[in-house]
Amino acid sequence: MIVVMGAGGATGGATLRSLAALGAPTRALTRDPARLASVLDGPTRARTVVTAADAADPESLRAAFHGAERLLLTMANGPHQVRYELNAVEAAVACGVQHIVKVSAPAAEPDSPVAVSRGHHLVEERLRTCGVTTSVLRPYAFMQKLLLLAPGIAAAGVVHGATGRARCNYVDVRDIGDAAAELLTRPAPTGGTYPLTGGRAYSHPELTALLGGMLGRPVRYVDLAPAELHAHLAGRGGMPDWLATHVVEIQQLAVAREEKPDDTFRRLTGRTPRTLESFLTENLHRFR
Repeated sequence: MIVVMGAGGATGGATLRSLAALGAPTRALTRDPARLASVLDGPTRARTVVTAADAADPESLRAAFHGAERLLLTMANGPHQVRYELNAVEAAVACGVQHIVKVSAPAAEPDSPVAVSRGHHLVEERLRTCGVTTSVLRPYAFMQKLLLLAPGIAAAGVVHGATGRARCNYVDVRDIGDAAAELLTRPAPTGGTYPLTGGRAYSHPELTALLGGMLGRPVRYVDLAPAELHAHLAGRGGMPDWLATHVVEIQQLAVAREEKPDDTFRRLTGRTPRTLESFLTENLHRFR
């Protein structure tokens, strides 16, 4: 049995669909089983047992992990993420889970300039010493997050950022799900760390030019200083302060460390990753 922790999130949901396509029996954990069950497509629902569990409640995790052999650990970024993920690791170890696949982040280092990545490092460090085979996925920016730009593009043809001409890696969350499912269903997992990107990195000016060409109208990129972008996101955008800080930090990481595509996804799954062009074409109506 494979358990998916964070089943209601983007990567958790994508992995559920990928596991269902492989015919793998899966237990999806959520605080709201009725809501999750209502949004699963038919084939995924048929292969998935939706179970109530709360990452803040270790006892509920131990009950949910009972009889499981493998675990996908993917939880939303937030102030409690490290504590919740460590709760899951301890419960998994106590229940005899044999393989944990964790969705982490680039630059998961103790001195990372990205606070969320420092948190991922703490969880990765515990995984290294827990005695369970561990695979760590380190995906770059989700293509799906670009949909957050859609209202500004539709209304004013503008994208704000703080990356200058630095290029950013993007990966389709469905590819993350496919990669996770591949690792979770291997007969003999060996562990490892796997960076995940799409096939090409894009600067914001390249992204807006691409969108403008698809839409048939200009889309402008407005480059801001980091503090200005934070104020824009937290003020006009209404983001919580920690999230606005996170967005600025990951954009500045792309400036400080050149991002290039990586072929790990192809080597892991045997196919090329989904392209940004195909993702935007699929969702172009959202930007109009």
